[in-house]
Amino acid sequence: MHEYDLVIIGGGLVGGSLACALSGCGLRIAVVEAVPAAAEHQPSYDERVIALSWGSRRILEAIGVWPEIAPDAEPIRQVHVSDRGHCGFTRLGPDDAGVEALGYVASARVMGAAIRTALALSPDVELLCPARLSEHRVVADRVELEVQHGDERLRLTTPLLVAADGGDSAVRRKLDLETRDERYEQDAVITTVSPDRPRTGVAFERFTDTGPLALLPMTGGRYSVVWTCRRDETSVLLALSDEAFLARLQERFGYRLGRFLQVGPRRAYPLKLVLTRNPVQPRVVLIGNAAHTLHPVAGQGFNLGLRDVAALAEVIAQSVRAGADLGGPAALSDYRDWRGSDQPSTARLTDLLARVFVNPWSPLRLARNAAMLGLDLIPPARHRVAQRFMGVGGRLPRLACGVPLEKANARN
Repeated sequence: MHEYDLVIIGGGLVGGSLACALSGCGLRIAVVEAVPAAAEHQPSYDERVIALSWGSRRILEAIGVWPEIAPDAEPIRQVHVSDRGHCGFTRLGPDDAGVEALGYVASARVMGAAIRTALALSPDVELLCPARLSEHRVVADRVELEVQHGDERLRLTTPLLVAADGGDSAVRRKLDLETRDERYEQDAVITTVSPDRPRTGVAFERFTDTGPLALLPMTGGRYSVVWTCRRDETSVLLALSDEAFLARLQERFGYRLGRFLQVGPRRAYPLKLVLTRNPVQPRVVLIGNAAHTLHPVAGQGFNLGLRDVAALAEVIAQSVRAGADLGGPAALSDYRDWRGSDQPSTARLTDLLARVFVNPWSPLRLARNAAMLGLDLIPPARHRVAQRFMGVGGRLPRLACGVPLEKANARN
């Protein structure tokens, strides 16, 4: 039996960030990851990117991985929001929040490499990869796990199990937890384009009758496209020639970036809302997509997961300093109180935006356009909205303030 103070199922961006945050706290940590690290290769034109809020940048700084990510991260200095075919629009900039950038667009490949490098340098973190969780059970004050690691079947024990194993979480399925699970009957078509008049640092969120169309600035004058479409349109968009797709996108988006000249391969992902009713169970905590999978409107999904990391890491570090049970009722209650509002409220907000802006009802359309115009004209309102989407409102844990965890009193 291998004993650990913490076992994290899922060593991706969220689970790996939690392990990085807690490295040096005097804990014995195991990270169980099913997918081997990708072989090193040159970045592709259309590599997958993630929109990071300002608050997420501060968390990544505090856990020590931002310096490796920063050279690849394109700052978002303005967000232009509009309602296609109508007069409503608003603009958000860093002056509305008193920061140098509202957020950043960074390559998932680079972020993953930075986290893996940090884990490899952490003597108190053991990465089991490739490995899969076969079974887990709560027994008294411990969780007992069986993990298939290559040809070896390992038995682990820990006072706290953290599930960061994604939207199709095996831990969540095993616990048979109640979830709010709704399909949007929409897909997100993802690709990369190059316009002939890129606007450095400007991101666009354009609401259309089929859902939001987002263009996020990348390095090299490229833009990542997240095009929400109806399910019956997806196969058509994927089958178009590059020239026909660019023409369709041009018609949908307009000419704010000039003409689109180049497009990368296209991929489509079904969109859904999954919100676990109670992601905190006896000695088990679900974080990231294992706890909540959101519509991509406003780019809140990964940022919400990093806020889970910041809060849980602080609760665990406080328990270590107090010599308390990491998976005991007191620690888990503290985490539940901290995250019990942000998770459902962010899910409701993204769900509301996804539904309200595709509703063709005229009074609602007039109201949403008036709201956007009013927001553009009222600086205090823009400030409040910017704070919300930057993930810097309310009670913040140390990591979300850019401050590393206190580790001076870490146990030996």
